[in-house]
Amino acid sequence: MTGTSDSLQRVQACTNTDGEPLFALRNAREMTVLVSPLGGTLRAWLAPDRYGRIADVLLGHAQRATWHGGNPHYFGALVGRWANRIAEGRFELDGAVFRVDRNEGSNLLHGGDDGFHQRVWDARIDGDTLVLALTSPEGEGGFPGTVEVEVRYRLDDDGRLAIDYQARSDAATPINLTSHPYFNLGGDGRDIGDHLLRIDAEQVLHIDERLIPTVTADVAGSAFDFRHPAPIGARLSWLEPQLALAGGFDHCYVLRGGRGALREVAWLHDPASGRSLTVETTEAGLQFYSGNNLGGVAGSHGTYRANAGLCLEAQDFPNQINSPDPALAQAVVLRPGTLYHQQTCYRLSVD
Repeated sequence: MTGTSDSLQRVQACTNTDGEPLFALRNAREMTVLVSPLGGTLRAWLAPDRYGRIADVLLGHAQRATWHGGNPHYFGALVGRWANRIAEGRFELDGAVFRVDRNEGSNLLHGGDDGFHQRVWDARIDGDTLVLALTSPEGEGGFPGTVEVEVRYRLDDDGRLAIDYQARSDAATPINLTSHPYFNLGGDGRDIGDHLLRIDAEQVLHIDERLIPTVTADVAGSAFDFRHPAPIGARLSWLEPQLALAGGFDHCYVLRGGRGALREVAWLHDPASGRSLTVETTEAGLQFYSGNNLGGVAGSHGTYRANAGLCLEAQDFPNQINSPDPALAQAVVLRPGTLYHQQTCYRLSVD
């Protein structure tokens, strides 16, 4: 990577070894987060372990061509207009039926064929913050309304990466934005089985064979109970029908307290490196994905295997726009004159 030599500069434009434009966010604790305008993607998060050894705790693709070829696993990407799934690629809004891209069988997944993860975002530096902006035109992916989106990244000296999202639309449209980083706190991209996970949720959404939520279930007594820290690998071995449907965890947790104030909702720890990650969000849901489909992917740490990394994606609920509860369905509709806003923070520390 090349760029300016001022180590005290919090955000700076730079390039990688391929000459690709990136932005580097730095703090006083030897952390660097690299962001690409292509997909608003978190390309790397370099951080020390308990011995001061620097490693990248994010998974990524090995080749530039794969990033530019659609980023099929959504490594580190900003996801929209709709994070997660919409069943049958359809929804009804204000009496009209809309049909959107079906890019995962019969489902829309993560914005469709030309989702935000494939767009080049306008980027500018605002003091210690990287600001990304995007216009999603009327009809993109089948969605109504022209949507203006702004996402702000800021890394502080406590190791806290704040991601602040705002959006406005000139017509009613569903919206559900998230970031899709894959974490492996060991920094080696091998396996997250020994990672300890805690999620502040008493309920999880069960899914059908299409990975669409069907019912809300209590986590107590199941493999999904992470109310107290538990090793992920041990839970993956449970004979649990829900795990069999997804090949592991790919489920949305109903976070305690619902959508509202920013609060801590999850904690992740790697005993070997001493690194810990906390997740704070304003959102009602947290999608836990255990990297079930990573086997054989050529990655930045070598060839990945299944469960090489995990995602903790703060968002509204999958398929919520089709909820039979009108209040829930309307809660994810952005209307003219109103502001969509969510904030999610990932804080990385070491013991």
